[in-house]
Amino acid sequence: MRVGVGSGNPVKRRAVEQALGIAGEPDPDSGTATPDTEPDLLDGLPGDPETVAVETAPVPSGVSEQPTGHAETIAGAENRAAAVFDAGPDAYDLGVGIEGGVARFDGADGLFLVMWAAVSDGSRVGRGAGPNLELPAAVAARVDEGEELGPVMDDVLDTNGVARRGGAAGALTNGRVSRADALATAVAGAFGPFVSDLY
Repeated sequence: MRVGVGSGNPVKRRAVEQALGIAGEPDPDSGTATPDTEPDLLDGLPGDPETVAVETAPVPSGVSEQPTGHAETIAGAENRAAAVFDAGPDAYDLGVGIEGGVARFDGADGLFLVMWAAVSDGSRVGRGAGPNLELPAAVAARVDEGEELGPVMDDVLDTNGVARRGGAAGALTNGRVSRADALATAVAGAFGPFVSDLY
């Protein structure tokens, strides 16, 4: 089974591998990984669940660099999942799109980091969300003024490329929730319609 991740970000690829339970090292000869979970967990997926290849397929999200609100963030994830099939026709059994954004919730003050994932087989789409983390007031104010969260977090942390490492989730939880772990939760939820008979 070949899974295309609609991004060139290695953290997003790692999140998909974690969600599939194949986060171990790939076989150097084939580039595929053997699941480290019980095989029946992957039985509902197309292709061969015994051999899973997760590959990055950088594609556009079709939304703004800083998605705002759940609708735009979900659209970015869905667009990425669909675009994977355009990047390599007949190359993938599944396309996965992952998008981080910022949004507000009724009944809660503040601006939150939100994470959405979409999984598609070309006809069906599953969606899932990761944890939502409230942004510190100073960070939220800068994002509300039009700055992107990633560069703001780089500035606050005096670093570069936080989005390709622990991410804002890692910084906001002092490492208790990594970006890959948070995104893996969203991806696992998006796989629901493909692995559960309840859908």
